[in-house]
Amino acid sequence: MLVEIEEAWRGINGADEVRAAALNHVTTWLSDPEFAAYVPQIEGMVARRRFDALLDAFYQVIPFGTGGRRGPVGVGPNRINPWTLATSVLGHASYLRDRFPGVTPTVVIAYDVRKFQDRRGIYDPSLPSPVLGLTSRDLAELAAQVYAAVGIDTYLQPRGDRAYIATPELSFAIRHLGAHAGLNVSASHNHPDDNGGKFYNHLGGQEVPPDDEEMVRRVAEVDAVQVPSWEEAVATGHIRWIERSVHHAYVAHVAGRSLTTARATRVAFTALHGTGAGTVAEVLRATGFSVAMVPEQNEPDGDFPTVPFRAPNPEVPQALDRATAFAGPAGCDLVLATDPDADRIGASVLHAGGWRFLSGNEIATLVADHVLTHGRFEGPPLVVQTEVTTGFVARMARARGAAVIDHLLVGFKYIGDVLRRLDASGEAYGTASSTADFAVGVEESHGVLTSPYLRDKDAAGGGLALAEAASLAHERGETLVDRLHALWAQYGYVANQLVSTVMQGAAGKARINAIQAALRATPPERVGSWTVRATHDRQDVDGPFGPILSETDRASRDVLVFDLERGDERARVILRPSGTEPKNKAYVEVHGRALPPGGSLADEVARVDDAARDLAEAFVDLALGAVGLRLPPFAHGVSQLVSVEGKLAFGAALPELVRRIEAAEPYEAWLDALLRPLGADPRALVAPAVARYLASHEVRPEVASTLGAQFGRAP
Repeated sequence: MLVEIEEAWRGINGADEVRAAALNHVTTWLSDPEFAAYVPQIEGMVARRRFDALLDAFYQVIPFGTGGRRGPVGVGPNRINPWTLATSVLGHASYLRDRFPGVTPTVVIAYDVRKFQDRRGIYDPSLPSPVLGLTSRDLAELAAQVYAAVGIDTYLQPRGDRAYIATPELSFAIRHLGAHAGLNVSASHNHPDDNGGKFYNHLGGQEVPPDDEEMVRRVAEVDAVQVPSWEEAVATGHIRWIERSVHHAYVAHVAGRSLTTARATRVAFTALHGTGAGTVAEVLRATGFSVAMVPEQNEPDGDFPTVPFRAPNPEVPQALDRATAFAGPAGCDLVLATDPDADRIGASVLHAGGWRFLSGNEIATLVADHVLTHGRFEGPPLVVQTEVTTGFVARMARARGAAVIDHLLVGFKYIGDVLRRLDASGEAYGTASSTADFAVGVEESHGVLTSPYLRDKDAAGGGLALAEAASLAHERGETLVDRLHALWAQYGYVANQLVSTVMQGAAGKARINAIQAALRATPPERVGSWTVRATHDRQDVDGPFGPILSETDRASRDVLVFDLERGDERARVILRPSGTEPKNKAYVEVHGRALPPGGSLADEVARVDDAARDLAEAFVDLALGAVGLRLPPFAHGVSQLVSVEGKLAFGAALPELVRRIEAAEPYEAWLDALLRPLGADPRALVAPAVARYLASHEVRPEVASTLGAQFGRAP
């Protein structure tokens, strides 16, 4: 079988060292008794000739990033499974022993609703599998068993139907219980087949460079682990249960951050089958809001069955479709949503007779506006944001006399680290302040923090601020959208777009790295119609972050910033590889002009939005061109949930589909086979691209009608 695998891998594009590493790993997993439970599925992948998936599962040990491991559940060292989680935990245990000598460390373990069902169809369901049906609870208990085996105490939720802890509640519980660390078993908003383990420090946040480097090193040293049975672990006395009072204390703490008594809005809330019902909904009710739960999405379910594309991410507008359909008849004018671990907040507002989705940057703007307007501070309020978050927040905050830290690297851990620095010395990045004057921390990916006690983003605090701001607007006969328009008119509009290019597998990772390397080595002079006036490499030791502190610091600083100009217009593009998903992320920002007297805000917003969209697509073309890839213009309309490979395949196939329809050839089975690899709801994922194709190509009316019937009338 090893000979067959090696021969098959020779036919797959990629570096020799990748294939050699994969062969070494798969040999170990087929021969070492520690991995005996995984062998039937490895044999099944060979029998089904799933050699691409096999190579991706074995070419590396899944990286332990600055916070932990996250990725697809499955067989192999590059997958989340009992072995990769257990080795992570054992390395973390070693780290804690040295960090807290002379004491018995305590770890709070949280977990979400996930259950591995193999939606991607990688494995043979007729064969034994150690991962099929694996839940976040299973992995959390496994972690407790490993910690107990080496004498570390853990706090874990008692078993039960709703025995889950959201990410922000974990951050609170670590501090509330005086624990030394935390572990969250979750893949946040990822695909249902994904899972992971993210580690927290004694302050309820994540370690930042260089402190995280030592934990990464300890995990890398672990290559085997002995796991006692659950009964043996419980018998050690090292596993304790989290009392319900901790949850009540968290709800009371967040509710205590209320800034006004306005309660005029009625909220429709969806947890998207995750943990948010126990955080956002409870906090809103505790502060006097009327909350209507979206019934079919209230029950925890790691398959996320009612969420479009099975993407439980409040950054995706379609994820709120069920909630907005429910909200109108329920008499609600604000919809709030959370991802499975309830750290991200999403929102839609009833405005001008329809539902208006709020982007993460718009949520950041509205929450910052609310807290700056109604918060009480001892000195100038402090606003903290990551560099990729809209510059509008910093502009507005400074205009109101607030102190601003707005250059942070991506990741809420850096906002938490600002709070750590303020507690330690009253200063962070040259800004003197205190946690008493902390107003808000925001990031563009729907992350909000309104309490300096917590050290990770908290959807409950953000949801409370949005509900209060909506109530105040309601009392004025306005909506949150009206408030946004007023702020844009006052401070000048800024358009922001995030474009993600997903690239799967070992080849995809190589392309992501190649794009960064190419643009770092030879920065572009132009992007579309824009001139690049300055390029900033955040790995530059002479830049704002100084010397590289560790390899984890180097990875976090793999960020390129391009300042652009076009006449008197200014724009910015930031490019970085995602730390948790196989994708590059490009953050595009275009600054509008000040409105002249009597000028139209709507016209200015439309103009700047169009400029941002065109710039985003031009930059994606430039980035993909660096690795020899080119998307047809209409293929930019394919959802960002689809990989670049999927976009290229559909871009090449759509003209062929048109030809088959014109020639009256059978196409239905061919089309179904083409779309099947794209995932759940594939027609909805590509419908905007079809609409763009029809708008830019001459197509006979009957062909356009057929395409419309197949893909809907996409906007």
